[in-house]
Amino acid sequence: MKSGAEIVPRPAATVLLLRDGPSGLEVLMITRNVAADFAGGALVFPGGRVDAADGEPPMLQCGRSAAGASGVGMALRIAAVRETFEEAHVLLARPKGSERLISARELDAFESEQRAALGREPHFADLVATGRIELATDLLMPFAHWITPVGPPKRFDTHFFLAAAPVDQVAAHDGREAVETVWISPERAIADSEAKRITLVFATRMNLAKLARSGDVTAALAAARREAIVTVCPELVETPEGKMLRIPAAAGYGITEMPAHLTTRAWVPR
Repeated sequence: MKSGAEIVPRPAATVLLLRDGPSGLEVLMITRNVAADFAGGALVFPGGRVDAADGEPPMLQCGRSAAGASGVGMALRIAAVRETFEEAHVLLARPKGSERLISARELDAFESEQRAALGREPHFADLVATGRIELATDLLMPFAHWITPVGPPKRFDTHFFLAAAPVDQVAAHDGREAVETVWISPERAIADSEAKRITLVFATRMNLAKLARSGDVTAALAAARREAIVTVCPELVETPEGKMLRIPAAAGYGITEMPAHLTTRAWVPR
């Protein structure tokens, strides 16, 4: 078996889907199935690894170009849109030729039509292959970049994006990878974690804290547009206070160390 140092991180993408709630900024989060082999039972943002098909020409041509995004960057964005649809049933796409996002009514009719034509539930690729939608990859705002530290048996090279949620689509977990869907304020999620009512992995906790600096969707997107992204690969260090996970100060999270026991095993090197 290969050592942890030889495990190459898998490219992955995740989306912090945002809305303005009654008391301020809220983010869509899902609870991962306890049987999942990475962060099982944790509250996370919709996301997952990049599939080969996400970077193939037919799929790339279905996304709207984003300023400065390379082919690899577009594959990450398509993976982010796909995972958000697969895990939370929110589709960041426009009807072909339109500038507005697809509505809940249109999405329901679209899926019903494809279900009848295919004789099964339509997959993300089925909807894209119709040529009737354009993926709104241009609306994804880069927010953070984290790499799982050396040690865990699975490592991910994850790009985090922000996006405003479509106004009338209703999020719903898939029942397989995700077993619960919730809109929650960043502050509430952190408080629930500290009270041990939920589990947060290190990267999720830190990005919630970063998101909490913004009071609404507009402010969050503006802040992400201004701030440079510094790659974070946490390092486990021994200190007089015990084992700590250390991250670069330049990443802008306001802290550089956190006790390792406050994170899930998915992010603690062995």
